[in-house]
Amino acid sequence: MPRLHIPHALRQGVIARAGERCEYCLLHQDDRPESHQVDHIIALKHGGQTVRENLALACAVCNNNKGSDLATFDWISGQIVPLFNPRQHNWHEHFRFEGAQIVGSTAIGQATVMLLRLNDPERVASRQILIEIGLYPP
Repeated sequence: MPRLHIPHALRQGVIARAGERCEYCLLHQDDRPESHQVDHIIALKHGGQTVRENLALACAVCNNNKGSDLATFDWISGQIVPLFNPRQHNWHEHFRFEGAQIVGSTAIGQATVMLLRLNDPERVASRQILIEIGLYPP
């Protein structure tokens, strides 16, 4: 599938707004071997547009796990729960750190942690190393 063209100035604006950090896991793009990606929060197939208000910077892992999803099923409550939206939600209201783990503080946070697999062992181990050398959390 060809990569969607996002104008350079728009892409750079998204990167700068995010401080070069994934807006989901807060990992700086210098701390990943591949560049972060510009994510359509609401995917084009759901009617989202390529505009600043619908774009977020995401590491490849978060972006791949999120895909075009807007919500996920919560097996405990039996409800559909929306995912964290960096343009509408405050990160610290929905998540907190427990060591290198990212914990959802709300249903939105919990759903996002689960779907984006924020606490997969490899991701937690990488964050732990970054914590130890003073590069994480931001």
